[in-house]
Amino acid sequence: MHSLHVYTTPTTSKHISPKFIINGTNDGNHEQDDPVLANELPSDEEDINDYSQGGYHTVQIGDTFCQDRYVIEAKMGWGYFSTVWLAKDTILNRHVALKIVKSDPHFCKSALEEIELLEQAQAKAQTSASLSPGSGVNDNTNEKHQQHQKNGHDQGHQHVAQLLHHFWHDAGQDVPGGGKHVCMVFEVLGESLLSLMKRFNYRGLPVNMVKRITRQILDGLAFLHDTCGIVHTDIKPENILIWIPDVESYLKKQKGQQARRTSSSTFLDSPSSATTTTPGTPIDMTASNRNGMKRKMKRQQKRTEDPPLTGKQIGGNRRLDEQMQSTFSSLSLDVPQQNQRSSLPVIIRSSALDITAMMDTDEDDDSWHDRITVKIVDLGNACRADGNFKHLIQTRQYRSPEVIVGMSWNDRADIWSLGCLVFELLTGDYLFDPRADSKHGKDDDHLVKVIELMRVIPRSLVIGGEYSREFFNQKGELRHAKTLRYRRLRDVLHDTYFMPPEQADSISEFLATMLEVDMTKRFSAKTLLEHEWLLS
Repeated sequence: MHSLHVYTTPTTSKHISPKFIINGTNDGNHEQDDPVLANELPSDEEDINDYSQGGYHTVQIGDTFCQDRYVIEAKMGWGYFSTVWLAKDTILNRHVALKIVKSDPHFCKSALEEIELLEQAQAKAQTSASLSPGSGVNDNTNEKHQQHQKNGHDQGHQHVAQLLHHFWHDAGQDVPGGGKHVCMVFEVLGESLLSLMKRFNYRGLPVNMVKRITRQILDGLAFLHDTCGIVHTDIKPENILIWIPDVESYLKKQKGQQARRTSSSTFLDSPSSATTTTPGTPIDMTASNRNGMKRKMKRQQKRTEDPPLTGKQIGGNRRLDEQMQSTFSSLSLDVPQQNQRSSLPVIIRSSALDITAMMDTDEDDDSWHDRITVKIVDLGNACRADGNFKHLIQTRQYRSPEVIVGMSWNDRADIWSLGCLVFELLTGDYLFDPRADSKHGKDDDHLVKVIELMRVIPRSLVIGGEYSREFFNQKGELRHAKTLRYRRLRDVLHDTYFMPPEQADSISEFLATMLEVDMTKRFSAKTLLEHEWLLS
């Protein structure tokens, strides 16, 4: 999920390949749509070289922040512009996720913009909570949604991660990664939907689980779109995280397990012993991992080749081992022993959370499928819905056609991304995975794949985008596609993924409402919540 900030500069070049500045470096390569950066190559932890001026803050276990309020206990994850730590809030006696942003002014500015949107959402959430009874997360999503309609009050804030606190931390100039860092405090959440799909070996999640997750995401999007006037712009599996019902009980349980591992000498190598190079963490080669390894590696190659690119950010590496790179990330208390501070940064390993342990059930027990609750995270790319935006947004595989051709976009771009995500949850595969060749770019192939599947080219797409003429001729035909191989979404579900005919029909009809190529006809989140497939 975690994303790399990109700051576009004015350019008359092709929309799909804007110039961008990364840490003050201007990269003028206009042939590379979705650049793969050095930090996005497969690795287990952040680059030690990023602990420099303007970079990560050097953190060790036991460090304190905000006048000793927050005490660092473990590392949760990392991303291009921040590291995230499990911390104990000594005032409220609870655990939190502490996100520490790089000190470069560009990253600080983006973090402050994110905070502004998060506080706006937080204010709306508090208003919604005060208007309706029972503000806690309700396990029964159907009943919760029906109660929403009855009360007329918005409870979607329950499915958007809330900012708890934020502050500045001055690390001084005498340590690697010194300077002033924006720090953001969030609730502790579990693994992402990408990790969840991995648990099912990318063969698709149970349909009822997908319905439950989809309802909750739509609840969150309806809150962001209609109540807050915010467009997320980067809906994807990495940005949907699983809520932990009782964080403190879970952490207590994990600490007990850690103590037993230590006493039996089976505790993993302590991250505190890491050198200034990045340590490796092998994948646990269970039978299920071995069976799905080829498929996982294929998906990993695709995700590494296609990092997200937006007007503000490019996403980081998303690897298929047990590590998670996200704002909240997955949590495992492989906590190193507190050591004396060194003048050199030490890379502390982050590990994954076991969802079955989180749900307090046996691994073979699938009852947690009906209790899973998710939250939308990372508003680092978000924009206010009242603007006239045309800049490039969304991760490649979830990018809407209006964005590709340079049209003004709105909150329906999030709905398109969700449609792609729902297909992925059901099948384990991308819906659209465009490829470039020597003659055509990824945007050309992306539009071909969209039109082949959805079988329509709205007039607005042909003439309404700043770059429409680069893709379409005067007859409304694709310039770079000699032959279109049309297929129906229903047939893809039935023939490729062996869904029963009735199920393929109902799912394809639901997906079509989110994948309407004409964004003016695409359903809103609020309307989709009433769809028969979700309520059946």
